[in-house]
Amino acid sequence: MTLTKFLSHYRTLNLLSILLFIGLWQGLALYLSDNSLPTPATVAEVFWQETLSGQLPYHLGMTLLRLISSFVVAMLLGCAIGILLGRNQKLDVFFDNWLVIFLNIPALVTIILCYVWFGLVESAAILAVVINKLPNVVVTIREGTRALDKDLLEMARCYRFSKLKTLRHVIWPQLHPFVMGATRSGLALIWKIILVVELLGRSNGMGYQLHLFFQLFDVAGILAYTIAFVAVIQVIELLILKPLDRKAGRWRR
Repeated sequence: MTLTKFLSHYRTLNLLSILLFIGLWQGLALYLSDNSLPTPATVAEVFWQETLSGQLPYHLGMTLLRLISSFVVAMLLGCAIGILLGRNQKLDVFFDNWLVIFLNIPALVTIILCYVWFGLVESAAILAVVINKLPNVVVTIREGTRALDKDLLEMARCYRFSKLKTLRHVIWPQLHPFVMGATRSGLALIWKIILVVELLGRSNGMGYQLHLFFQLFDVAGILAYTIAFVAVIQVIELLILKPLDRKAGRWRR
């Protein structure tokens, strides 16, 4: 099968899958005939009205701003700490219990404590998200660092590579799958945490709006905002993450 035929077949299957999902949704909504499950057309109408009014772009933009800020901080700190622990056994043993503790603290507890200690401010919201995501990044990158090919590192030392050159040409290509894994899981985890953060202590954002829709029992509004955010995350995956993944993996056979 040629590449062109494969891509055409792939797109056809994706389209059929989406149409099947919408068809099942439509059929179930008509069968129930209840406000608890509006039809796709009703959700689309709410989506369009919220977009025209500017409410959806505004609240979506605030949530994305918090997502990007907390994601960048968590990834940078997590990668640095993960590489450090993976390369230093004593530090790894010393901080291992810390990681276990932070991995098992519920996100809701961290959010509440950050708001209690630092107030209902934007920095407390970002900090709560970072604290919840950071341990996952550290553990993933640490395991990747442990799996580095020691022969390649020895070769870099023999050829007297600088630390920057070793990081760029030896360590980074091997760590890339682990970084991408942390990135994808991070996006999925962070936006769920941000919704709780916004619900509890922010006056804007997707979580705030979803809370209002819940109070009004407006399921169509809840679904419209959810679809909008999922669509944005899919665009990020298709236009940013996948191209980066292909570019970084060019050296593989």
